[in-house]
Amino acid sequence: MSQPFEALKITENIYWVGAIDWNLRNFHGYETRRGTTYNAFLVKSDTGYILIDTVKRGFEAELISRIQSVCSLSEIKAIISNHAEMDHSGSLTKVLKRVPADTPVYASAMGVKALAAHFDGLKATAVANGSTLTIDGRTFRFVEARMMHWPDSMWTYDEADHVLFSNDAFGMHLAGLERWYDDCDSAILAEESARYFANILMPYAPMVAKACAGFPSLGLDVRVLCPDHGPLWRGEGIAQIISKYAQWSDPSAPRKKAVVVFDSMWHSTERMAFAIAEGIQSTGYKCQLLSLECNQRSDVAYEMLDADVVLVGSPTLNSGMLPRIADMLCYISGLKFRFKTGAAFGSYGWAPLGQKAVSEQIKPLCANLLDSLSINYVPTMDDLARCRQFGRDIVSGL
Repeated sequence: MSQPFEALKITENIYWVGAIDWNLRNFHGYETRRGTTYNAFLVKSDTGYILIDTVKRGFEAELISRIQSVCSLSEIKAIISNHAEMDHSGSLTKVLKRVPADTPVYASAMGVKALAAHFDGLKATAVANGSTLTIDGRTFRFVEARMMHWPDSMWTYDEADHVLFSNDAFGMHLAGLERWYDDCDSAILAEESARYFANILMPYAPMVAKACAGFPSLGLDVRVLCPDHGPLWRGEGIAQIISKYAQWSDPSAPRKKAVVVFDSMWHSTERMAFAIAEGIQSTGYKCQLLSLECNQRSDVAYEMLDADVVLVGSPTLNSGMLPRIADMLCYISGLKFRFKTGAAFGSYGWAPLGQKAVSEQIKPLCANLLDSLSINYVPTMDDLARCRQFGRDIVSGL
């Protein structure tokens, strides 16, 4: 029977049956300007099919249509849930109503608990880390990937077709009709994969680094890497994305970039930011300048991914910082960025309390927090020259 949405065959026995969310623009405060995909997969077994992950609630019709372009839902022999978060499990109960009543659901031990908590006691069967399971003639190996990015996160490896289903790891928020990475614009891939890591996985960088370092020891002959968001990886792309994750999660990786982020009331802090950024750039250090008037908090996170210096500017408002700066710092602090050097700057009227508040917020993120730079009311040309030198001094010796 013809279906409005069809599956895409990615190997001899495996199909992509996910959904495309063209309109998603916000994911927990992370601005997703290019939408996303919720990838799910159908694996052919001896007498039926195994479904790996589902899609966000509201997209189940697209998922079911793609499944039915390959088989009847009555042919589903099992469902593997790699992660219980609702963008991957939201339609699970709706699918379970359409498949045979005795269809088992497999998840990690933590995943079993999470699924039960999300879906009113839903019963799933736990699979152990490193274990293998043969389902209807098809053998899978399971690897716990805790905190990439939930405690229940798991990878599933299909031994016959050499495919690793990595759930949130190695993905990106990118809607599109292209399923393979090498059919996509390489510049967009580079940006969106970095944005995803910075805004989703950065808090768990130590666990990511450990997973990347231990990847070869898993002994998996991965020929296709299937994350649950964005395009799929094959060939050289597999090593490329794993290498990027290793780099982004390594605090000792060489970086030579400063991020100057600010908000301004009457342009005084803005003028300071411009002068500071020019001072930094004049030393040969790369500098990215971001105004929160026209940049969102997740833009800041993306730029901070490869930075080792951060400068945050705010005037004083009601004895503290401007609200957009407070919002951004709350978000960045949760992502657990770490910098070699940082400082606050800004203008003030009665007292430089905005800069004091910013310094207190960024202190835990910086190995070396320098004294803030504060200027009363409107900066003079001499003040701006001082700002320029402040920028130069910040990066000297790094």
